[in-house]
Amino acid sequence: MNGMRSLSEIAYEIKKDWKPVNYAAKPYLDAMECLDSVMDMYGCDNGRSIVAYFLGNAGTWRGEVAKRVKKELNQMIKR
Repeated sequence: MNGMRSLSEIAYEIKKDWKPVNYAAKPYLDAMECLDSVMDMYGCDNGRSIVAYFLGNAGTWRGEVAKRVKKELNQMIKR
């Protein structure tokens, strides 16, 4: 995957760092656990939209890990 981590790996790191996960972001984070890339599908939704919705609901997640991971996710959906 060209050095990029899978969405499931990223989701694991987020759940490890963000406690408690915001209720509005949780469904998207749970979906990310089942995905490898933004090109994958989860039901009728593509990974890119799931990541975008997660980021839209992750405003309360702060800190160095949050900043780094959000940057990584934004780069993934812009490719």
